[in-house]
Amino acid sequence: MRLRRHGDHWLLIGGPVPPGSAAITIGSVVSVRRRHAGDARLLRHEAEHVRQWRELGLVDFLRQYLGAYFRWRRHGFGHQAAYRLIPLEVQAEAAAERFAAGSGNGGPQPLP
Repeated sequence: MRLRRHGDHWLLIGGPVPPGSAAITIGSVVSVRRRHAGDARLLRHEAEHVRQWRELGLVDFLRQYLGAYFRWRRHGFGHQAAYRLIPLEVQAEAAAERFAAGSGNGGPQPLP
């Protein structure tokens, strides 16, 4: 495992990540699988989660994230569909899409 500063948060390369995921963000730490550590789009998605954690705090972030997930599951959606419908995930994906499209920044930038 390698821990390094990445802008305003920490990047833990090779750290613990749930099965089937490329990365996970808890507070200001992004844990990413080694093979995905160079994926700038993914890291932008996770950086949005860092922002969300800071803005909402632990309790509100988890309440909104898990609340939305379980609501979608109760409505009959499978895990993947419920995950993709979580508003905080939708926002993170939108940030990653804007980054990938290069909106306002001259195109995707290499990682520092």
